[in-house]
Amino acid sequence: MEISNEVLGLVSEIHSSLRARGETLSTAESLTAGGLSYALTIVPGASDVFLGSITAYRPDVKVSHLKVDEKTIAQHSVVSEEVAIQMGHGANKSFGSTWAIATTGVAGPGPADGSEAGKVFVAFVGPITQVVELSLSGEREVVRNATIASAIASFARILRQRDKD
Repeated sequence: MEISNEVLGLVSEIHSSLRARGETLSTAESLTAGGLSYALTIVPGASDVFLGSITAYRPDVKVSHLKVDEKTIAQHSVVSEEVAIQMGHGANKSFGSTWAIATTGVAGPGPADGSEAGKVFVAFVGPITQVVELSLSGEREVVRNATIASAIASFARILRQRDKD
């Protein structure tokens, strides 16, 4: 996995913002399969703010390790805003982190769980909760990498906005 200089700069910005406030971060990943945590820990000093990650690729693992409610999965599907938010809450609870970023979606090549390839939800769960829905196209690796880059850029924007307030 190659990390662009732009993403590296955003990761450094995220770490600086979290460090300045004494905050921490964890991830709950599905379609990104650990790639987001890899990207978030590529800079020196990552352990100052990054606590850990749970890669819950299958629905049963989301339920057992992240405490996602089976009813939520049944009602909304595993590829949903609601599941992404519950994944984020599960990561925060598991690690005791201030913030969690959670990814769920379909990397492709075909549809899964009633969702088309490229449909992705990224939840940012912490002092505030926000969700970004993505509709991406391309091969599996393209969808994964675009999700990772978008998650990092979106989280940097959230922290920038929060720091202005």
